[in-house]
Amino acid sequence: MAYTIRQYATKAGKRYEVRYRKPDGTPTGKRGFKRKMDADAWGDQHVNAAKRDGSFVDQSAGRTLVSDVYAEWMDSRRPILKPNTIRTDEATWKTHVEPEYAARQIGSITHRELQAFISGKAETLAPSTVLKIVGVLKGVCDLAVKNRLIAKAPTDDLALPRREGRRLHRYLTVKQLLDVADEAGRARIQPTDRKALVLVLGLCGLRWGEMCGLRVEDVDYGRRRIHVRRNVTRIGSEWSETSPKSHEMRDVPMPSIVGEALLPVLAGKGPSDWVFRDHLGRPPRNQSAAGAKTNRTWFISACRRAGVEPLPPHDLRHTAASIAVHAGANIKALQRMLGHKSAAMTLDVYADLFDSDLDDVARTIDAAVQVASQDVGKMWAHDDAVQVRSV
Repeated sequence: MAYTIRQYATKAGKRYEVRYRKPDGTPTGKRGFKRKMDADAWGDQHVNAAKRDGSFVDQSAGRTLVSDVYAEWMDSRRPILKPNTIRTDEATWKTHVEPEYAARQIGSITHRELQAFISGKAETLAPSTVLKIVGVLKGVCDLAVKNRLIAKAPTDDLALPRREGRRLHRYLTVKQLLDVADEAGRARIQPTDRKALVLVLGLCGLRWGEMCGLRVEDVDYGRRRIHVRRNVTRIGSEWSETSPKSHEMRDVPMPSIVGEALLPVLAGKGPSDWVFRDHLGRPPRNQSAAGAKTNRTWFISACRRAGVEPLPPHDLRHTAASIAVHAGANIKALQRMLGHKSAAMTLDVYADLFDSDLDDVARTIDAAVQVASQDVGKMWAHDDAVQVRSV
């Protein structure tokens, strides 16, 4: 039996109290029963029933340290998730969560204190950072519930900051893209490679890591396709090769201008050689648009010489989407090209590219209404003529 019954005296006579422990280990009780059998019935219903239906948690289990639950949570995820995701969670834990909660018992943490902790973080940190902190805490608490260390996760129903709205996309025109590519092709170091790189990003829609992961055998001139099979990203001082984002391998169309630009880049390389490497044999380092006025990286410099306001290279992916849509690509084809998990995601990200569709719908409706109105007018005129003849 997970509770005890204690008799105590009052002015009105004997009363009974059910004594038991809450999931966090603190003792509590339910008083005021006039009969011991009533107290026993309440204890059976509210305490023993929790054991029978599997929701009961031994109060001693809640003494497990948060750091121990975190270690188990991370160990279970390392073989499954990409190194970059693991690194982000580890940094979030070390910077924000560990100092506050590592030495705490998991059963001692309450929803109220977590809400105060998160609200305090939201006052000084960006919403995206706060949500990463909540993600780590939620992962730890959810595992504690599954392991029967606590009955309910204190992270449930937290009030969270609203995620920042998406930054407005910048789309280069075809001329602007070609001008940037031409200027990249005038660079002092690896001009041929850099011109081809800009065209691959801006016309095929690859992510930077996917471009770094291309091998010669992935460029299929027979089918005019580029096979996106891997992603190469920098994690700290090391480079990591994984599958593409969301594990979505795909084939993307290769326009003739991209194929022609790649020919001199591929010359002399074997099928398993990397397509793009810098002059030191490493994957090209991503170009940042931060501090654009003083930024002298090759991509930003090419943008300036082309008369284009500097932008992050990732925005060339948006340009590829824009060019594809204006060339007549439908939402499903665009989804496959960009490697999104669903067409709904593609439409959500690039809804602004389909605004012209609404105009087309309006014009189509107007035309249908006009045709219908003309048909009705002709019908009425015909009926009037029939009536005149009959008179």
